[in-house]
Amino acid sequence: MLDTLLQKNWIWILAGGLIVLWLLSTMIEIHPPIRDRRAVGSVEDIERLAERDDVNVLFILIDTLRADRLGAYGYERDTSPSLDEFTSTGVRFDRHLAQSSWTKCSMASLWSGLYPMRTGVTRYNHLVADETVMPAELLRESGFRTIGLYRNGWVAPTFGFEQGFDIYERPAPRRIDTKVRAQNPTISGHGTDQDLVAAGIEFLRMRGHDGRWFLYMHFMDVHEYLYDEESAIFGSEYSDKYDSSIRWTDETLRILFEYLTEFDLADNTLVVITSDHGEAFRERGLEGHARAVYRESTEVPFLLRFPFRLEPGLVVPTRTQNVDIWPTIFDLIGVDSLGDDLDGKSRMPEILAAATGEVHSVDDDHGFAFLDSTWGQRSNVSRIKIAVTEGPLRYVRGAARGDDEPDEELFDRDQDPRELENLAESRPETVERLRAVADTHLDASPDWGEAPTRELRELELNQLRALGYAIP
Repeated sequence: MLDTLLQKNWIWILAGGLIVLWLLSTMIEIHPPIRDRRAVGSVEDIERLAERDDVNVLFILIDTLRADRLGAYGYERDTSPSLDEFTSTGVRFDRHLAQSSWTKCSMASLWSGLYPMRTGVTRYNHLVADETVMPAELLRESGFRTIGLYRNGWVAPTFGFEQGFDIYERPAPRRIDTKVRAQNPTISGHGTDQDLVAAGIEFLRMRGHDGRWFLYMHFMDVHEYLYDEESAIFGSEYSDKYDSSIRWTDETLRILFEYLTEFDLADNTLVVITSDHGEAFRERGLEGHARAVYRESTEVPFLLRFPFRLEPGLVVPTRTQNVDIWPTIFDLIGVDSLGDDLDGKSRMPEILAAATGEVHSVDDDHGFAFLDSTWGQRSNVSRIKIAVTEGPLRYVRGAARGDDEPDEELFDRDQDPRELENLAESRPETVERLRAVADTHLDASPDWGEAPTRELRELELNQLRALGYAIP
């Protein structure tokens, strides 16, 4: 009965969240940060996490966040003090690969543990197939209440991403402060991440202690380069505004983390933070995302915070991918995985190895990022871009800037951390070997046949265009 009332009155819960947000805006500056009251944990606590019956999952997706713009990943600017503190007592995966530089394609892989060639979700009108086993479905079957709050139209219910959620909603937007709007002239009319956090806080306040829950929150302000006067501290260039937006989002997350502690939920909640893709800033003449699969648009953060503190925090140095995230979470909390035939795998062994100080062998697992660069066009012609990672190497195929550019490129992060020097001509045997790996990967087909499709209404297309996507 209470669940029914919650669903029917969700809009009022969101409205209540806006009141919480207003209170936060008047109080947060005069109240000191809430002390982290989690107990110090150990390797044994990580291993025993799966035996607990009280662990919740807070899954935070920060759209368009590249890893190397965070202090925890070595960035020199102070863009992310809250996330850096978050990481200092948790787990940071040092080299983490998204499966695409376009949201819908990337998120379909993240949720399913399957590469894009197997999900079939590669174009603007593709849907996640009903046969896809989604994490929310398994968590609901295991007794979790499942709540999804999203702000990116590419993960809307109309594309199949609501599977398994008891509630899956876009939070109602509040009025955007005139100062913020004046500083962000290109901002859309769909609110800000403060709306998202307000709704999340209200859920935690009302239902946080009423059984186990899974709360998915999809942040969008970094995608929209939104910031305010306090966070605009890095300059006025395109890249500077991106950094200021990360700082704005970092502060928004701090408020969420503080309320998680205030509601006495931090000591029984696993918090996961990652992104769907990064962003390019003309490193090779390109800006934005959903155009290529180079390092800058596919290397994203993957962070974990347990219901206890790790002192010091752990770093997993081996290559991981978004398809690994849910197998890892399920392994940690003791829930049956998405299936036996996944492309992703649990990274629990690497976490335990990092915790015990074991020496890691060279990581030779292949990682894959994929993009059909004609994903937004109505024609069926495809232009495939693929990246294959192997240890420090990244093989990229698919001209990024035109037919006059090299079709195959090879980079070595050990020699060239920014991966800007093309070594293809000097290492032809490596290129040939990784070309064969790419060809084999591209030969895969969707597990359930061709992905289902639907025609988007003009209103939907306009909403997506408002996010900056060029859809004819």
